[in-house]
Amino acid sequence: MNSSAPIGVFDSGVGGLTVVREIMRQIPNERIVYFGDTARVPYGSKSKETVTRYSAQIVRFLKQQDVKAIVVACNTASAYAMDEIERESEIPVIGVVKPGAKAAIDATKNGRIGVIGTEATIGSQIYTRYIQEQDNSAEVMGKACPLFVPLVEEGLLNDPVTDEIAMRYLSSLIDSGIDTLILGCTHYPLIRAAVGRVMGEGVTLVNPAYETARELRELLETEDMLNRSKPGLGVDRYRFFVSDAAEKFIRFANSIIKYGILSAKIINIEEY
Repeated sequence: MNSSAPIGVFDSGVGGLTVVREIMRQIPNERIVYFGDTARVPYGSKSKETVTRYSAQIVRFLKQQDVKAIVVACNTASAYAMDEIERESEIPVIGVVKPGAKAAIDATKNGRIGVIGTEATIGSQIYTRYIQEQDNSAEVMGKACPLFVPLVEEGLLNDPVTDEIAMRYLSSLIDSGIDTLILGCTHYPLIRAAVGRVMGEGVTLVNPAYETARELRELLETEDMLNRSKPGLGVDRYRFFVSDAAEKFIRFANSIIKYGILSAKIINIEEY
């Protein structure tokens, strides 16, 4: 595999841009192809079969872009579709769940870990399984927060309504005595400040997007696929694709990445 080939990243919408942002920061020479399934967001309320079908379509599209590795920057797809994706892929695939789980185990002092995510992610118990495989004495408390994704998608990152919803969702986790909380949806780092205000300074927030970029760098180094040279002028360094609402995506992407994303191409993902 050509080390200068891009990394493929996908998510149900804009949340995976938090992973893209971390890849840009931590592995700056890498080229990226991103797909956001903005026509079919959110994934968290959909069935395993549907999420797996959507994920398979996106992986086929990314492979046509000649990517050298794929990052499943969606906790729901990581929970439901990773086994299927890995079986059908001859290139490395990384999800966001395992890196986040590992970081939480390292961070906790009292062995009580909270996870917030979509209904699908929490219902799958995938974080609980990964954490308890590493430490069977750990206690894991999950809480579905389905309104967080639409709040982020609407850009309500610093809004009183977001704080109010966060307080309602997180009060039970505060009472449970956790000292570590996994932001188990790639949208959630964008409202990290609101979550942090509610949980307080005594709770460590784990951002799987940051941990996933770290793991990706380690994988590329191990497989000798790290791009050692900065892409030259005229090279498509970052390419963005969506299934709907390109202008809205571009505005949102520029608000969090600060890179100057000028275009996002709409594709019919159902063709793949």
